[in-house]
Amino acid sequence: MRIGIAGIAGRMGRLLAEEALAAGATLAGGTRRQAGGAAAPAPVLPDITALFAASDVVIDFTHASTAAAHAEAAAAAGKPFVLGTSGLSAEQEAAVAAAAGRTAIVYAANFAPGVNLFLAIAERMAAALPPEQYDAEIVEMHHRQKVDAPSGTAVALGRAVARGRGTTLEAAGTESGRDGHTGARQTGAIGFAALRGGQVVGEHTLLFAAGSEHIALTHRSFDRRVYATGAVRAAVWLQGRAPGLYDMKHVLGMV
Repeated sequence: MRIGIAGIAGRMGRLLAEEALAAGATLAGGTRRQAGGAAAPAPVLPDITALFAASDVVIDFTHASTAAAHAEAAAAAGKPFVLGTSGLSAEQEAAVAAAAGRTAIVYAANFAPGVNLFLAIAERMAAALPPEQYDAEIVEMHHRQKVDAPSGTAVALGRAVARGRGTTLEAAGTESGRDGHTGARQTGAIGFAALRGGQVVGEHTLLFAAGSEHIALTHRSFDRRVYATGAVRAAVWLQGRAPGLYDMKHVLGMV
């Protein structure tokens, strides 16, 4: 299998290249944002269209601004696509979903197996803990270079909680960035707090707080390689799949 990697010269791109080779795949090549810099571990192709033409599947952890165009390129080429970029707008996610009508796409907030189990548990807990009694708060911390907040995984946790409560994140309402005289917390809203500092790979805590007890679930990633390993696993899984929008629950056999 020939795997192409968007952003192959970056920190995540290099890990993806290593994991692709470890899985027995061939590196078809990659793209990079600008010329120069460190040498890439595979040939650098001129654009995403050329990368899809040379690959059986492409993995992309680059930037939200390119997600829609890359998904469209996947659909035009009829090649599977693994998208791990976070911070997509609703419009960008809709464009990815539209492209999935013509090719198989795995789009996930997080490719670590443990996080996907975390999401499943969060949904079940939320279904059992009524919002009138248990406030849901999500706290995440990442390295100082991360540009979006809250993280894609934190948003996915919020959506899992809302789904467990029979609603959507938008309908439940969110609270974040509390500062000054904010007034009382809204019942049923899902709270978010984002911390940035150092080189933290990723930490997420979901807290259900009631008057008489607190329940907390925490996941910590210590090495970005766990995301690369999961993404390559998704790329292998996509081979021969029908067009559609999939996530890591499908890859892990959880649905």
